[in-house]
Amino acid sequence: MEILSILVLVGLMVVLLAYLNWRGKKGICLPPGPTPLPVLGNLLQLNKKAPFKSFIKLSETYGPVLTVYLGPQRVVVLVGFKTVKEALIDQADDFSGRAPVPLLNRILRGHGLAISNGERWRQLRRFTLSTLRDFGMGRKRMEEWIREESKHLVLSLSCTNSTPCDHTFFFSRAVSNVICALVFGCRFDYEDNSFLQLLKTFSATAQFASRPWGQLYNLFPWLLEVLPGEHHHVFTRIDKLMAFVKERIQKHQETLSPDCPRDYIDCYLIKQNKEKDDPRNEFTYENLVATVFNLFLAGTETTSTTLRYAIMILIKHPQIQERVQLEIDTVIGRERLPMMEDRKSLPFTDAVIHEVQRVLDIVPLNIPHYATGDISFKGYTIPKGTVILPMLHSVLRDDEQWETPWSFNPGHFLDQNDNFKKSPAFMVFSAGKRSCVGESLARMELFLFLVALLQRFTFTCPGGPDSLDPTPEVSSFASLPRTYKLIATPR
Repeated sequence: MEILSILVLVGLMVVLLAYLNWRGKKGICLPPGPTPLPVLGNLLQLNKKAPFKSFIKLSETYGPVLTVYLGPQRVVVLVGFKTVKEALIDQADDFSGRAPVPLLNRILRGHGLAISNGERWRQLRRFTLSTLRDFGMGRKRMEEWIREESKHLVLSLSCTNSTPCDHTFFFSRAVSNVICALVFGCRFDYEDNSFLQLLKTFSATAQFASRPWGQLYNLFPWLLEVLPGEHHHVFTRIDKLMAFVKERIQKHQETLSPDCPRDYIDCYLIKQNKEKDDPRNEFTYENLVATVFNLFLAGTETTSTTLRYAIMILIKHPQIQERVQLEIDTVIGRERLPMMEDRKSLPFTDAVIHEVQRVLDIVPLNIPHYATGDISFKGYTIPKGTVILPMLHSVLRDDEQWETPWSFNPGHFLDQNDNFKKSPAFMVFSAGKRSCVGESLARMELFLFLVALLQRFTFTCPGGPDSLDPTPEVSSFASLPRTYKLIATPR
């Protein structure tokens, strides 16, 4: 009874705060939106499996800039390429804040690159971009790592002997090993069970964050912390992953040679020592742990998920798979590993990869932004403390930007002469000051891994193309494709 009384009291306080929050902004021209209910806000009006669909529908009534309430939290949603571009690029400084997402905050405790703001974010982003470039991100050195890893990936698929297999961790092991080389200075054997458990934790975390229970945690973290549920199991697994990261950092501290940094962790430790007397220094141990976790998780899950989806799409469209293979055979052949310089000679293959990313729409709502001060935008005021969702889904499906936005069509990235063409609305890595730090690495991995796979294999599935459903299994925080059995037949 005592716990129940506390929960009731807390609930009443939330109702009061929510009411004051909604009604206490008189004189401020908020973007329009549907009337919220106390505590719940507009939650009952949202599609729980794909909330972005509800936001698109609401924008038809309220326009491309609208206000909704997710529980007690005020959220401004930005819809369409022109609106999102104006915010993230034309007013980049105003929209560079990152929202304190409760789930991420519970994992990272406010530290690291992903959810920080202000001087911490500036220092960590500048250092991370510089260091990753020094270690070859987007350059020849990284290209060689990926090409070498592609050999292991091809070999592992060859060992399936053209029998149906669950390929989920084939791709995540390869992609994660590239990040491991950058961050930890090593790669893991594909048969290493501890490595596989880490990858399963990544997958479970992404699944949890994208399901209703994970969304509920972000809305009412104080409530779910005292309730039993799946989230406690997920957090226990994440704690073990954090312990792995700390163990790796400890080994680096014991073997550090300041004159010869081996990887990202070494460079961070050297920087930490140099900046230790600066009171503005953000190179703390806690920020190192959190940032390594950021890089490890984001650099594994998003790219490997995109590879899985790419293979699904190629099975679904066998004529496109054949055309890609013909182009690869003509330009590279089947023996030499692909190189990045081949991309300009493979315009159709490049267009297919871009179209896969557009259709997958891997982060439909974008990682939430935040108003760190009052923002004037398109005649409205977005008050300080407002969460902002510049919806990437609405950009990647904008019918003013794409000829057939709801269909898989590589022609979106080809001109009339079948040469590759860029599109300003290709924002899968977001845009502006919060764009993905690993964009150049992800682009390189997708090209080199996919071309190497299509050189050596033709991909099918047991039930044939019609058995595959390309719509995501879940599509909230992330769009996650459905699982399917893969047959990799050597060519």
